[in-house]
Amino acid sequence: MEKRVRVRFAPSPTGGLHMGGVRTALFNYLFAKRHGGDFILRIEDTDQTRFVEGAEQYIIDALKWCGISPNEGVGFGDGPHKPYRQSERKASGIYKKYADKLIASGHAYYAFDTSEELDEMRKRLEAAKVVAPQYNAITRQNMRNSITLSAEEVQKLLAEGKPYVVRLNVPRNEEIRFNDIIRGWVVVNSAQVDDKVLLKSDGMPTYHLAHIVDDIEMQISHAVRGEEWLPSAPGHILIYRYLGLENDMPKLAHLPLILNPDGNGKISKRESRFPVFPLSWKDPREATPFIGYKESGYFPEAFVNVLALLGWNPGTNEEIFSLEEIAKVFDLERVHKSGAKFDPEKAKWFNQQYLRKHSDKELAALFKPTLIEKGYGNLSEQFIEDYCRLVKEKAQFVHEFWQYGSFILEEPTSYDEKVMAKKWNADVKALFVKLVDKFTALQKWDAHELHECFAAATTELGKLDMQVMRVLVTGVAGGPQLFDVMALIGKEKTLERFKTAFSKN
Repeated sequence: MEKRVRVRFAPSPTGGLHMGGVRTALFNYLFAKRHGGDFILRIEDTDQTRFVEGAEQYIIDALKWCGISPNEGVGFGDGPHKPYRQSERKASGIYKKYADKLIASGHAYYAFDTSEELDEMRKRLEAAKVVAPQYNAITRQNMRNSITLSAEEVQKLLAEGKPYVVRLNVPRNEEIRFNDIIRGWVVVNSAQVDDKVLLKSDGMPTYHLAHIVDDIEMQISHAVRGEEWLPSAPGHILIYRYLGLENDMPKLAHLPLILNPDGNGKISKRESRFPVFPLSWKDPREATPFIGYKESGYFPEAFVNVLALLGWNPGTNEEIFSLEEIAKVFDLERVHKSGAKFDPEKAKWFNQQYLRKHSDKELAALFKPTLIEKGYGNLSEQFIEDYCRLVKEKAQFVHEFWQYGSFILEEPTSYDEKVMAKKWNADVKALFVKLVDKFTALQKWDAHELHECFAAATTELGKLDMQVMRVLVTGVAGGPQLFDVMALIGKEKTLERFKTAFSKN
């Protein structure tokens, strides 16, 4: 019977969750949704030395903002396989049980080397021009471990409580093959695989053992993770094999990197040209905070849509998808092998598309705090909605509404110099004075009546330059439909603006 789809996102709480991590979570979520399965959040905190205060809560908050909600796991509810933090799971002895099984079968061993001895080994190998020094089938022969020491000496060291780690016993020259859903068959010689540490001297498992134990115990069907874990995968295959679990192991899928806009490397956490974190993140170990996509004005739907198309495509020219729509068509077979270049300008375009999907009422609610901050908290809800309707077509972010429409609320203090120098003179001014007289006589002040009046005046008085009129009213040469702007400003204030402009120009 086909195994139920169960996937996990398993970050380490060693810092803020960046966009690469969010995309990994997203692809796991989408795959689970597509196949009616489960999506789990597991915290892999085996490396306590790198633990960062606040990082775990940040991961939870970021996933919630994105709408990528696991159906079980840390911060999202218990399931049958709790706890979901590896530090808590260690207390049950589950990792040591698996490590002991590997030792008993000869597929793992005790290594008693001190840090000084390990440093000496690396220096020796570097002096011998070894490109990538590692603890492996060759170098372990000259180290202090249960392979080179007698059984009696090993037992003596264990009895004395000498510090040790447990290492994987990797064969010297063996072909390791596995089928990756995204990359196809991967073949690696075991000579390229080091004897990975499985249990550290403090009894805490490393990622290499812990994630395998947890994936088996939690019945994970697919391990969808970043490309950076691909070099470690052959060693992981051996662990499954030596535990007799190769037929039960999750299917592997290694996602491509997200590359910087130049395409010459993966996106750095310290990128300054655009946000890298979903929410603003302040590492307690560092002075500089990082602004997030949320605080930069992005809608979560836009951010998720951008990430979904980084390394995956639906096979059509469509680009705008809701989470539910993507989940209906998502599959790992359409994920690319090569890295996906991130385009920050395209990300802004996506946000603009989602901005336009919001109603004027929704946008007004989002924009109102800015108006309050600017001293315009007493405006009617209808006025704010009309304001948003006028400026939203040009803006990519709600916070740009002030930039693109402040002239609706504030009289101009200057007038576009290029337009006035090129098009303004005494004759033009005389025509506009007559036009304003006609505007003054209007009984009804709305965009339609203003347009009709302007058209009639043009026929009667001669050509009236619309751009000049815009500058007289707003001070700038471009913007939303001018008659709509004048209607929103209101008759009294608009006429006053004309008079002020005439007196200054």
